[in-house]
Amino acid sequence: MRENEIYVLSSNPEIKETLRSMIINTLDAVLSSIDSDRCYSGIDPNDLRRIINSIEVLPESGIGFDKTLKRVEEDVLPHLLSTWSTSYMPHLHSPALLEAIASELIITIFNDSLDSWDQGPAATEIELIVIKKLCELFGYGEDSDGVFTSGGSGSNLSAVIQARDKFCNEQLNWDVKKKGLPAEYKKLRIYTSSISHFSFDKASHIIGLGYDNVVHLPVNEKCQIDTLKAAEIIKNDYEDGYLPFLIVATIGTTDFGSIDNVKELKQIADKYNMYLHCDAAYGSGAIMSSYSSRLGELSLADSITIDFHKMFLLPISCSCLIVKNKKTLECFELHADYLNREEDEEDGYVNLVGKAIQTTRRADALKVLIAFMTRGRDGYRSMIDRVIENAQYFYNKIKDDPLFITGPKPELSSVVFAINKGDELNKRIRRALMSKGTIIGQTVWKEKVMLKFTLLNPALTHEKIDELVKAIKEYK
Repeated sequence: MRENEIYVLSSNPEIKETLRSMIINTLDAVLSSIDSDRCYSGIDPNDLRRIINSIEVLPESGIGFDKTLKRVEEDVLPHLLSTWSTSYMPHLHSPALLEAIASELIITIFNDSLDSWDQGPAATEIELIVIKKLCELFGYGEDSDGVFTSGGSGSNLSAVIQARDKFCNEQLNWDVKKKGLPAEYKKLRIYTSSISHFSFDKASHIIGLGYDNVVHLPVNEKCQIDTLKAAEIIKNDYEDGYLPFLIVATIGTTDFGSIDNVKELKQIADKYNMYLHCDAAYGSGAIMSSYSSRLGELSLADSITIDFHKMFLLPISCSCLIVKNKKTLECFELHADYLNREEDEEDGYVNLVGKAIQTTRRADALKVLIAFMTRGRDGYRSMIDRVIENAQYFYNKIKDDPLFITGPKPELSSVVFAINKGDELNKRIRRALMSKGTIIGQTVWKEKVMLKFTLLNPALTHEKIDELVKAIKEYK
């Protein structure tokens, strides 16, 4: 059988052997490209662009897999980002656990979809049991539920839609699902931290409210929402005729890992019949750690965003939204004759399309199941404790050094700092490290350019941290 006659996987032994060979050759190419702890080749963007632009994307006649793989091995693999490297620490972009990488092979080969039961029978049932365990883990009761999404932004968007629909139904006697936005839509208000993720601004735009309907609340010295000021701002808005419907607690801000006070925000939310959402895309993994008490009382929230491609160390993309009351997911329900037939559901076939914004969804819950079973609570506790303690080690190492400026004391695994010699020097340090294969983050704090270590790799050692501190000092 010629290669160009092999289209898709089947029970044919020759086709199965062909796939085995392709996977082994691909794995060999990937593993041979891992030859140092550098996370990036250091190549200049213009030089990399010339290499990539020399690739013929769609030749008239295909060159076959072997030649294609060879070209990718020579021109692409050397310049991909190595997220597993302990020299990579700029973003909430984790390395992937070995068992999770293997699970992606299963997910991709079977290519099940999580919209209807007949497109993913076992995959559907796995998502159901994983969601049930997550609800239990975060302190939700029997009436809770959830759904997997493409990422934290998708989970947050889902929460915003639910909050809007719930408020309009209960407070304005208006069904947004059927009638669209109410006449008072310009008065609807979302409240979130001034340093929260931008997905809430995007969500407000997408649902027809716009950026101006998002109020960014001031933060205190710990980069948490100042709840006294927040209460005053919301009170004034309410008295001015605005309609507060959603307040967001960030459980691990993108830059600082700071954690908003859920209990105090819940008191504000209850006063105005607001929906309380916890964006725990970053901090959710710490529920597995010895430091879980730092997260606060997450079970008070109406919904929680969980990202598995951050502290849980799973491949992109993998996120979910869990809700305290499963009825809030009904805003996404819509019956289609070809998907979620009512008679199927009456007979026990669960079609998950009614819980999600997306129709086609990957079987991402499978990699959560495999990782959880492989590591167990103890294994996860050990890994996440290590990254949190690495952040504390680094912070303690530099906080009393007059050469350094330090940001807020880390609660999770992010440390913001700078050399006390001006913004331009700190910018040059980041670029210099990148050219040598080490990538760290850059942000702004108190109008100063700051550098950032986002320490999500449990393989990082104190010795490596010491080496990086030394390199930064020597560059200065």
